[in-house]
Amino acid sequence: MTQEKAMTVAHRPSALGRLLGTGMMAVGGWILYSALAVNHNRDLPAAINAERRTFASEGAGVLSYYVDRAKGGRPLVLIHSINAAASAFEMRPLFEHYRGSRPVYALDLPGFGFSDRSSRTYTPDLYAQAIMNFLSTQVKEEKPVDVVALSLGAEFAAMAALRCSERVHSLSLISPSGFWDRGDSVRMDSHSATSDLIYRLLSFPLWGQALYDLIVTPASIRYFLKQSFEGEVDEDMVAYDLLTSHRPGAKNAPLYFVSGRLFTSDIRQQVYEKLTLPALVLYDYDPFVRFDALSHLQERHPNWRAVRIVPTRGLPHWEKLNETTAALDQFWASGS
Repeated sequence: MTQEKAMTVAHRPSALGRLLGTGMMAVGGWILYSALAVNHNRDLPAAINAERRTFASEGAGVLSYYVDRAKGGRPLVLIHSINAAASAFEMRPLFEHYRGSRPVYALDLPGFGFSDRSSRTYTPDLYAQAIMNFLSTQVKEEKPVDVVALSLGAEFAAMAALRCSERVHSLSLISPSGFWDRGDSVRMDSHSATSDLIYRLLSFPLWGQALYDLIVTPASIRYFLKQSFEGEVDEDMVAYDLLTSHRPGAKNAPLYFVSGRLFTSDIRQQVYEKLTLPALVLYDYDPFVRFDALSHLQERHPNWRAVRIVPTRGLPHWEKLNETTAALDQFWASGS
């Protein structure tokens, strides 16, 4: 070995050590910045310009919801999605469109918005039970409700509809999860040992908050929202997501979501296929979910319908509100 090669080899460990040291300093610096410089108690305005009420649910703490009962009729209940910065704000276009023509409700699910964000175990059953409790105690009208739910919120709404079918008249799902083909895609779920391990790693007290803060930086929020908008990202949603993700306890439910513990791997077989009420899926291309099994479900279960809102990427009610509400109105008018 030449003297030059020997010197190169000798310097490799020190170079690697410097690289690791730099990485550890960066990680430590971000953890320190998260703890000392990030505001985790920002003021949060109402997501929707409507009356906001709270109630003590059974098992999910105090939950918040928006309501407009200016007009009678069959109630409409809106259920938002689950993500790092979710809230009833996601359903605002539909709330604004239908208020004044029928009773409209929009719930902040446990762990989001103005609802209880305490540190506890978040499960699909917790969300389904919260929706059921909300329907049975807060929706005052006698008629069964029409439910519109978004993304992963669709799974919880469907669970609730299956368990309390007398309270739900119809179910409309926007870009719902759970319609993948198990032969092509297997995902983690609430019973997965892998999901549990990932959650334990993500939520470790030393870095759990810092990791969540990294996910909800303005740049990160804008990046993930861009995946769900065909056109320009709605700036009001960016601003609200930034606020609602910087509240006490904001990380608790999202870390369960990121780890995969809020998904139900057999939701299609165990819930969607067992529903007998009228059900509608509104969809197009969505980078976060797939609809491989949707046509097969329709073939076997005539109570299921589907309308493609083109071109959209997961939030058709934000980019194609007229087309979305037209599809909903036709669905409801057709005897759903």
